[in-house]
Amino acid sequence: MALYEFEGKRPVIGAGSFVPESADIIGDVTIGEKCFIGVGARIRGDYGTIVIGNRTSVQENVVIHARDGDRTTVGDNVQLGHGSILHNCTVKDNAVVGVGAIISDYAVVGDWAIIGEGALVRGEIPDEVIAVGIPAKVVGQVSEEHKKEWLYYKDKYAELASVRYPRGFKRID
Repeated sequence: MALYEFEGKRPVIGAGSFVPESADIIGDVTIGEKCFIGVGARIRGDYGTIVIGNRTSVQENVVIHARDGDRTTVGDNVQLGHGSILHNCTVKDNAVVGVGAIISDYAVVGDWAIIGEGALVRGEIPDEVIAVGIPAKVVGQVSEEHKKEWLYYKDKYAELASVRYPRGFKRID
């Protein structure tokens, strides 16, 4: 794990969470239990606070930051797609943020909201909707079928973090 203290603030990593050596977790960061942090992720609590709930997947090359004295909060059971960026925002429980999406300053992504790949969220996205585009606009409702499918993947990432990666992830150079 690449954990860094910054001005006396140290990251806190919950039980059963996986953080690879190539991810940087800096300063005032709290990561919940059974979270998967992908290679190349950058979670910077250098002058803001980052709080990530339980069973959340922060996939490869995700960047999370917050403004000076402010906070970025990511709920429980959230999926943050590869290369997404979260800056000084709130992503509520069960949300899905697509590959390459940007959740910008003071934006709020609702519970079970799904944000499409490459979207830009600058305001509030309500609970249980699908939003896509630049800027992100609501285009549909999240169905029980969507929830069932996404729960499958969320369970897989919690298993990767707490069981498979600790047993099978080794550097071989």
